[in-house]
Amino acid sequence: MKLKNPSNSASQTLTSSDTRLLVRETLRISANLASAPPPSPSAAAVAPQERPLLQDSSFGGLVDDQFLNSSLKLICCEEIDGRRWQYFADDNIGVRTVGSKHLKKNSIRAVSLQTPLSPADELIMFIRSYVVPEGFPDSVTPSYVPYMSWRALKHFFGGAMGVFTTQTLLSSLGVSRNRAAPGAVAINWILKDGAGRVGKMLFARQGKKFDYDLKQLRFAGDLLMELGAGVELATAAVPHLFLPLACAANVAKNVAAVTSTSTRTPIYKAFAKGENIGDVTAKGECVGNVADLLGTGLSIMISKRNPSLFTTFGLLSCGYVLSSYQEVKSVVLHTLNRARFTVAAESFLKTGRVPSLQEGNLMENIFIPPWKQHRPIVLGPRFKDAFQDPMSYLSLEPIFEKERYIVTYNPSKGNIYALFKDQAKSDDILKACFHAHVLHHIIRSSNHSQQSLRKQVHELSAVSPSLGDLQSHIAESYKMVSALYGPFKNKAKEQGWVMSESLLNPGRARLCELAR
Repeated sequence: MKLKNPSNSASQTLTSSDTRLLVRETLRISANLASAPPPSPSAAAVAPQERPLLQDSSFGGLVDDQFLNSSLKLICCEEIDGRRWQYFADDNIGVRTVGSKHLKKNSIRAVSLQTPLSPADELIMFIRSYVVPEGFPDSVTPSYVPYMSWRALKHFFGGAMGVFTTQTLLSSLGVSRNRAAPGAVAINWILKDGAGRVGKMLFARQGKKFDYDLKQLRFAGDLLMELGAGVELATAAVPHLFLPLACAANVAKNVAAVTSTSTRTPIYKAFAKGENIGDVTAKGECVGNVADLLGTGLSIMISKRNPSLFTTFGLLSCGYVLSSYQEVKSVVLHTLNRARFTVAAESFLKTGRVPSLQEGNLMENIFIPPWKQHRPIVLGPRFKDAFQDPMSYLSLEPIFEKERYIVTYNPSKGNIYALFKDQAKSDDILKACFHAHVLHHIIRSSNHSQQSLRKQVHELSAVSPSLGDLQSHIAESYKMVSALYGPFKNKAKEQGWVMSESLLNPGRARLCELAR
């Protein structure tokens, strides 16, 4: 026991000494680090904590790019309205060469190169999308801002006066003898008009679609006008639902008014020769007002005989819709939007000739809903919509090395996509659209030859080509476009089509060059 006690004491003394030594050494190292010079800019640039962070929803937030480089391969860069994304694909082997064949299928991931916007900035961008044109302020003249400022102030005072005038008119009509009912009816009436104005404002966000799909939106607006009139008629059957039905009707009619107003000037411009657009507009509006007065007088005469309300409305609606259809079909536009370009390209591929202006406009499909994109050809899509397999993109990239666009087919969605590089000009957009129609023509012809196979398996959709077949189809389409695009443009110009001012709605996404 006497031998063990000194041993334990020595052990405890040694341990305490080692602890003090460790503390002194730690303090010395900390002092050296504090007195050391700051790292050089180059060293700081490569420090892991200073690396820029990338945002990716699939990774759950911000991701260090060193982590991405360890297992993912950068294949493409995309820009939309100044915001950039990079696309990566999983690499099993880790080989980082362009020709790598070890990329996983369906492994493309989009990574944002900028931090998320603050809620205030998001709100500002949302408001700008409703109240200013695309490309503002470069897309308008300097006088646009003061004009719209005074116009907004004018409508503010007009709306304020409308509250009092509506209440006065309803009271003058003898809606009720007591004092409460006229105010309540006026409030309902004002709510109805307010709902219509909100619908008008929301639909005005369509913006350039009024230029791209002028005829389609004009006809859809007229249909909405009749729908709104029909809902208003329904209030007679269910008067207790006056407010919701009247609000819905007014929304539809105000949306129709937006389409009519927005498409009026381009239509009159198509009729004007020279600098007489004002005269053409004035005379056209005069004709419309005269016809409106005559129709009002006729309806007053008919109403005196107490005809069936729904029968009369049905007959008048049929006449309105038929007249609207013929009105839109009679407009001859010289520009090529998506519908007219489809008519011209398909006619050229089938017959070798481009239809005239009158033929092309008559053949244009105006029943395309405004909210539906032109399928199966999509111009300017996001990269992630056009490609799911990274190898399909890497195999097509060399084919379009000399072009400012890439055309591909996505079998999973059944659409043909034309993606544009950031140097793409107006002629490149036209050529890409023509190329997409050529590829669609080739794939459709190939699928037509497999009609018997589709009948055997009871498959109504087109047979999806394999990756090898798709590459051969695209290579074949590239050769055809090289030989046919020039003659197509020349024949279109001979027929009077304006090729330099196309309205093809090519989207805003653009592929950017990678920094190697």
